[in-house]
Amino acid sequence: MVTRTGQFRSAGWVAAVGSRLRDGWGSILEATAAATIAWLIATRLLDHPQPFFAPAAALIVLGQARGQRTLRAVEVVLGVAGGVLVADIVAQALGPRTTLTILTIILVTLTVTVAIGASTVVRVQMAVSALYVAVVAPPTDAGVPFRFVDALVGGGVALLANQLARPRNPLAELAAQSHLIFAEVAGVIEDAAGALERHDEAGARAALVRARGADLLVARLREAVLAAREALWVDVHRRRRLTRVVTVEEAMAPLDFLVRNMRVLARAAVGLSRLPAQPPPQLVVAMRTLAVAVRSVDDAMTADLTGDEDAAQRHAEQGEELALDAMRSARHLLTVGAPLPVVMIVGQLRAAAIDLLRAAGSDEIESLSTVEAALGLPPV
Repeated sequence: MVTRTGQFRSAGWVAAVGSRLRDGWGSILEATAAATIAWLIATRLLDHPQPFFAPAAALIVLGQARGQRTLRAVEVVLGVAGGVLVADIVAQALGPRTTLTILTIILVTLTVTVAIGASTVVRVQMAVSALYVAVVAPPTDAGVPFRFVDALVGGGVALLANQLARPRNPLAELAAQSHLIFAEVAGVIEDAAGALERHDEAGARAALVRARGADLLVARLREAVLAAREALWVDVHRRRRLTRVVTVEEAMAPLDFLVRNMRVLARAAVGLSRLPAQPPPQLVVAMRTLAVAVRSVDDAMTADLTGDEDAAQRHAEQGEELALDAMRSARHLLTVGAPLPVVMIVGQLRAAAIDLLRAAGSDEIESLSTVEAALGLPPV
């Protein structure tokens, strides 16, 4: 007999699987097509007898996050070439498929890659390539470096697939990802403020659940930054736009802290909503004002990415002023005997305002002193 709880778990599992497939179907098709095309080129056009490294290299490169694939393609080719070279030398000296050969190959490849400071991808690829050559496909007397060429084919096909799949305007994708974070942060603050205004514990808990899901957005923004940087670097005609990517890249740490601040704020809102007394109205005003400030900084970053510097400056200044207004509204709540959740929320508003000003382009020290002055705290 299947319980209702079991049915809910099964339905949740099916929904999760469906969600993962919807998000990943593009990557599945891209990797499948690239590996197959690499195999066809190596077998049909180049007439290679065992083109294992062609589809393998394509899969390894496309398995990396966007923004790292050009570097990984070079690393894969270097790893394969180095592994084949080591395997050829060791196998000719000690013979293929012997224990001593395997021990020597692993020892040499790992020692060399560690000594030169190679990445993990190069280390693994070099060792695996050498093992494959020594165990599965021993070196032959052929003068054509089939395996090295196969790695070039696979890496080249993967890079071509990566270029075809990338958005026409990588800055637009970057703006969309940054907007999702700002919108989610503002939404959490507004949800928590509304819950406190209604003295609604369930609403505050819903805001906390929403805040906990924002970490994924930060990870996606990091990938979008890397992807935009790589795409613009490859595109010579638009390479000058890399400075706009740097703006978002510098804002990544403050945005990460901002997301964490909102999670703590939402947790404190749950505690405050459980108290018998009605939360102070000034706190709700301060929270909603900060939410508007978040949206203004969002507009500033979007305008900067689209090249509208005047609008970016205007929205950034508006966001900074609104953040300081939120602090001025909250300063009267820091009184002797104030409930601990109130003090915690004001503290998170302070931290969020500092991070917001930093994301808008202000210096860290300047942001700290400005926010604390607006909050009525003595200078450090």
